Amino acid sequence: MQLLARTSLALLIFVLCYTLPQASCAEPPRVTADAAILVDAATGHVLYGKNEHHQKDPASLTKVMTAIVALEVGRPDDVVTVSKRAARFERGSIIDIRDGEQITLENLLKAALIMSANDSTIAIAEHVAGDYDLFIHWMNLKARELGATNTRFVNTHGFTHPNHDSTAYDLALIARYALRIPQFAALVRTRSVTVYWHNSDRKQRIRNTNRLLHSDFEGIDGVKTGTTSMAGHCLIASATRDGRQLIAVILHSDGRYYDAQKLLTYGFEIEPVEVATAGDRLTRLRVRDGTRPDVTVVPAETVKLPIPQEQLPKLGKEVRLHEDLVAPIAAGQPLGEMIFLIQGRELGRVALVAGYAVEREVWYKRLL
Repeated sequence: MQLLARTSLALLIFVLCYTLPQASCAEPPRVTADAAILVDAATGHVLYGKNEHHQKDPASLTKVMTAIVALEVGRPDDVVTVSKRAARFERGSIIDIRDGEQITLENLLKAALIMSANDSTIAIAEHVAGDYDLFIHWMNLKARELGATNTRFVNTHGFTHPNHDSTAYDLALIARYALRIPQFAALVRTRSVTVYWHNSDRKQRIRNTNRLLHSDFEGIDGVKTGTTSMAGHCLIASATRDGRQLIAVILHSDGRYYDAQKLLTYGFEIEPVEVATAGDRLTRLRVRDGTRPDVTVVPAETVKLPIPQEQLPKLGKEVRLHEDLVAPIAAGQPLGEMIFLIQGRELGRVALVAGYAVEREVWYKRLL
């Protein structure tokens, strides 16, 4: 590459033009779901998609957004007084909340996320927003904020409604955000727990409806099931292995747990591709007043990214380099960074550093 003199944090965007090592040749799995997606939780990168932008009935996957708003606006130790509206909602009354009794917001969230209690979500919304419809408005605003532009909520529990829909892609965005909230992540990986009422001896043991949590599937850590006659069997499933977390969304499936396991297994089996090698020369930058006229630019470390084989042609990199350099330059001194992207989404980055030291020239030679 030609010598670069002045770059002023120049952006050099280009497709990787050198030969990349081959990624995993594992074939993308076939799933029974009408719509599905697999994403990397850290980057949001889509590893697999099937009708992921088609609007579908999300059923109780809705409760992920209900929990987000409740946790961000309310406080877990708030004491909630159950209203008649919440107590009389019979479709999905798991813990049988009753008019006038009191229970903390945390315990209502346990019932909603772990056992999918519909009536609990009504009590949550009325307490947090003071008005049920206002809470739903907040849910929709939060969806827009997260980029879930094909999602519309008309209730807090996910019971089928013609104007209540989402997509696998949007639900992955929502779940990815939710899993960054510590209280949410802790609740959705809970296998069983006891729900307690406030100032009462009443309590109830509940068990998570997500069967993957009770299986031997390695690394499973949540998140939510959803089922109605119209939506069919739906699931958001998350698993973590070796510090890498993946999220699978399954909508209207004949075998949601089987589909989720296939997608997660596929994602973990993708072999990382080496996209940058520590010490490899990328270019040279001119150095003023140095014993050498230039310095090589090299990656500070080796970077490997898990990328499906069919996505490799889309992989690009953006190089950012500092403006004109003046000696002395130390070996390993930061000179910029390289960012790896697919369709504008960042997958990783690496610092670019000086490959060797360049000493400052003595004063009389600089004058000459």
